[in-house]
Amino acid sequence: MNAKSLGQEYLRNVITKLTAVESHQARTVHQAGVLIADAYQNDRLIHVYGGGGHTVMMVCEMFFRAGGLANINPIFGHDISPLCQALKYLEIERTTGYGACLIRYYNLVPDDLLIIFHNIGYNPTTIDAAEEAKKRGARIIAISSHHWRESLPKDHRIRHPSGQHLFELADLCIDDENPYGDADYKIPGFDVPVGPTSTMVSAYLAHRMVIEAVAEMVRRGLEPPVFRSANLPEGDAYNAELLARYRSRVKDL
Repeated sequence: MNAKSLGQEYLRNVITKLTAVESHQARTVHQAGVLIADAYQNDRLIHVYGGGGHTVMMVCEMFFRAGGLANINPIFGHDISPLCQALKYLEIERTTGYGACLIRYYNLVPDDLLIIFHNIGYNPTTIDAAEEAKKRGARIIAISSHHWRESLPKDHRIRHPSGQHLFELADLCIDDENPYGDADYKIPGFDVPVGPTSTMVSAYLAHRMVIEAVAEMVRRGLEPPVFRSANLPEGDAYNAELLARYRSRVKDL
């Protein structure tokens, strides 16, 4: 199989997944956009958290991004990202208590909105964060996979001690349909799957929520707080007002 054929097949794999998620999740993504617009109308931040591993990238994807919302408060757990040594982050994301500490540090309060990304949805840093947020009265939008929820063995050591899945704690569940095992594209003659698509699908859903939220804000006659690229000639000046509005409230600005 030549390089062009491999590329076309993998592209079809990606497009098939994105098309399926858009087809199946359009209604819930719209609902997420409404919740985000509600939060903005009530002058609240949108808290975003990735429960470990590469899902942490979705926090970066939604924070301080051209075309993204300025009222995003990123909940960064640096020790559960691949940037802080891979084997170390695996140990930490499987340790209870860390996720709850982050929610306490970022001080979520009743009626805050928290978006949690985790494709698997079972690890302690995800469940502890969701439980702490619920305890504090926050509402949760969860992006995770029903395939993992249904397929992971009940006694698997990566599970939170409670055995709960993220979807069980969320107010709104968006299924990213990430396949069990993450990667599912196979090269002929080699059995181990390659080419995971979960990051692309999660990023798509992150931006789709923002698109729905901005459309809802415009429908309500609100001015969406959307950043322009800081690399445009007018970018810094345009963004300065948005930064001034949220700098004292977003911990990582």
